[in-house]
Amino acid sequence: MELITTHINADFDALASMVAAKMLYPGAVLAFAGAQEKNLRDFFSQAVEYVYDFQRLKNIPFDQITKLILVDTRQASRLGPLAECLKNPGLELHIYDHHPAVAGDLRGSVEHIRPVGATVTILVDLIRRQGLELRPEEATLLAMGIYEDTGSFHFDTTTPEDLQAAAWLLEQGGNLHTITQFVAQELSSVEVTLLNDLIRSAITYSIQGVEITVAKLAIDGYFDGFAVVVRRLMVMENLNVLFALARMGDRTYLIARSRIPEVNAGEVAREFGGGGHASAASATIKDLTMIEIEEKLVQVLHQQIRPERRAIDLMSAPAISARPGITIRAADELLNRYNITVLPVVDEERRVIGLVSRRVAGKAIQLGLSEQKVSEYMSTEFATLPPAATLGDIQKLIIEHRQRIIPVVDPRSGELVGVITRTDLLNLLVNDPSRLPRNLYAEQLPSLERNRNLQNLMVERLGRNVVILLRTIGEVAAAKKYHAFAVGGFVRDLLLHERNFDLDVVIEGDGVAFARELAARLGGEVRVHKKFATAVVKLPGGRKVDVATARLEYYDYPAALPTVELSSLKLDLYRRDFTINAMAIHLNPESFGTLVDFFNSQNDLKEKKIRVLHNLSFVEDPTRIFRAVRFEQRMGFTIGRHTERLIKNAVGMNLFDRFFGYRFFGELRLILSEDNPLPAIRRLDQFGLLPFLHPRLRLEPRLENILNEAQLALAWHKLLYLEQPCRAWLVYFLALTALLKRQELDALCRRFEVPERIRRTLLEQKWAAQEAATVLRRGAPSSNSAIHHLLVGLAPEGLLYLMAIIRKKAAKKAISLYVTELSTIRSEINGEDLKRLGHTPGPIFREILDRLLEARLDGLVQSRDEELAFVRRQYPTRKERPTA
Repeated sequence: MELITTHINADFDALASMVAAKMLYPGAVLAFAGAQEKNLRDFFSQAVEYVYDFQRLKNIPFDQITKLILVDTRQASRLGPLAECLKNPGLELHIYDHHPAVAGDLRGSVEHIRPVGATVTILVDLIRRQGLELRPEEATLLAMGIYEDTGSFHFDTTTPEDLQAAAWLLEQGGNLHTITQFVAQELSSVEVTLLNDLIRSAITYSIQGVEITVAKLAIDGYFDGFAVVVRRLMVMENLNVLFALARMGDRTYLIARSRIPEVNAGEVAREFGGGGHASAASATIKDLTMIEIEEKLVQVLHQQIRPERRAIDLMSAPAISARPGITIRAADELLNRYNITVLPVVDEERRVIGLVSRRVAGKAIQLGLSEQKVSEYMSTEFATLPPAATLGDIQKLIIEHRQRIIPVVDPRSGELVGVITRTDLLNLLVNDPSRLPRNLYAEQLPSLERNRNLQNLMVERLGRNVVILLRTIGEVAAAKKYHAFAVGGFVRDLLLHERNFDLDVVIEGDGVAFARELAARLGGEVRVHKKFATAVVKLPGGRKVDVATARLEYYDYPAALPTVELSSLKLDLYRRDFTINAMAIHLNPESFGTLVDFFNSQNDLKEKKIRVLHNLSFVEDPTRIFRAVRFEQRMGFTIGRHTERLIKNAVGMNLFDRFFGYRFFGELRLILSEDNPLPAIRRLDQFGLLPFLHPRLRLEPRLENILNEAQLALAWHKLLYLEQPCRAWLVYFLALTALLKRQELDALCRRFEVPERIRRTLLEQKWAAQEAATVLRRGAPSSNSAIHHLLVGLAPEGLLYLMAIIRKKAAKKAISLYVTELSTIRSEINGEDLKRLGHTPGPIFREILDRLLEARLDGLVQSRDEELAFVRRQYPTRKERPTA
């Protein structure tokens, strides 16, 4: 007997390879060595059992097997009961497999083994060479094997041969609808529940600098859709490495997936008696608890992963330092300004000669030594490390020798290049749960993927042109030996899968010099703001890139404009408003796409929370309160409880009476520019912020009704698709200040330094709308010309504001008629026509044209000829007047 079989827990590649092998060995019997995956069984029961005669193992006499054809495996341990036939005398073994070689692999008299994405790809090549023909259903089944094992060509194990094989199968009639139905099926309710459990249990270990996510769950009974759930988790969370454990009965199933060369999933699975290839593998484990498996897994990963963190990877750079001649008071100011505990003291060559701590400086000031030189009281006994120092070297100094800060110095020149603090080391250790106490729960851990790579997400969401631009930015920075990062809202919205074309770039180096180089490279223009070391690069096609030098902002007193100093990326991100805006993406070629998240910002993004980075954030810059409200309402997030308390504290301090007016107006304008600003306005009122606009401003029912009417008027106007634009924010601003008198609105505008042009527009439109409202409240005009005369001085914003403050239906109908029809009516004749009729230019021209427009509006004339006749009749020239 000739028998074709595959590994236990067969997938689509295994099934497809068996069917393909049947074409090459038409006399062979088909039999599975064990169970199959659920999605494969579903397809098998619907489409295959009526075509191919799959035999049950109990009906096969193992001792009569003379030729065994193995597909998608070459390991005896994965053949289940069929491994017994390997002892048959004279057994001929033919092997077709795409997995990498491991110790203990079977050897065959015929072997077709190649590193392709799917085993069926190898067999399709042999079928094509022999000129065999396929039926459409056979082509579909074979294509399923390729699509599944290559992740629809997304896995990095995919080769050109896989694509060529799939293309040929489609030419033979392969059905993509069927492939999608069974290979990329939607999750069931049970699978969705399990996926949620996996996400909640996930912990990310940072092992030798590589992020490894481990997720685990326990299931009552056996569930064979586990691999499908794991695949979806990998895609949803954009994980580079995932090990998923599922306890089912007395066994634990391990699914391993890896997208990076540092982690070989197959090698790890083999440590547990399983197998697979570098990117995908699995194992079935007995006699170990889940905790024991996880502990062993971490140990195996520590042994197999080679990258090691160095001082240069952990240090903060450039380091904040001081010269020995400054006073103790000046040193204390630096320590407090930058919120650091130890300050390196350097000489003229930037060689470290001492360290001074905040505690020493504070104590010296208490003792009346504030004007003494810092060199008199600095510590001179300390150790330094070179940039190449290992994690072990760092731990030894900080933990064993209790050194609070380690200066990192150039081993050749002795120059200070950075510092490593206890916090830097703690962040690294906390990010690796294998080093933490056993009683620390998963919810206490920091962000799961602090340094994950977002290249795939960037390509998917940003499009080719933007990715090319980002790579170019990184290349220009690298050429100048700078580091470039995309930062802020661009990163936040990328992770939220939102479109954001505002690209902010931070340069560790000279941002202005970089901007000029980028503009020269791309043929753009540069506008520089030297005071803040920023620049805007305008590119051909209209896109712009905002460039900033990595900087730290600090505030001399509450609500002051920021003072800007050069700093590192970490300090630059720390100055930002909220955690969700404090992430960056590295753009340099060697680490392109790497997410930088110092502050566990991803946790807040996942929890949909708005949180500040430090407790004095709103005291330093009260306008952040309005940004918090805007982000909360726009994104459907919630302001964190502690952040909300800080907002109330800032409001209670009356900081808004002291800060720069136009910055507040700018934030308010952004709120009013949202698609629906009313929830944000209500939130501002909850915090007691509207009185800062004007003491009489309260969100009472009358004002709320006006705002709602303004929203309805804007929605109506938008549906008209008129050519004349309307600034929605200006309508909302007029509505918000509707209960203020004209002079009160003027005072508000001057207080918040509203630009003169906008101030005049607001006052003019408010005045004109109120005058018109007074007339309309007495009754709607009786003619079209009267409506036109009443409303002609109002801009679109003023008209919609008028609709918001008017209640009478007849008045609203008159405004609607003017907007949709009357405002566009014009007479057909002009001054030149009047000259030809014999009229002499002068004031009479305006009178005639006004009367003519009224006649047109009221339907008295409807064509050019009727207009000419009207003028002749109403304004005859001397020649046309009848003689006595």
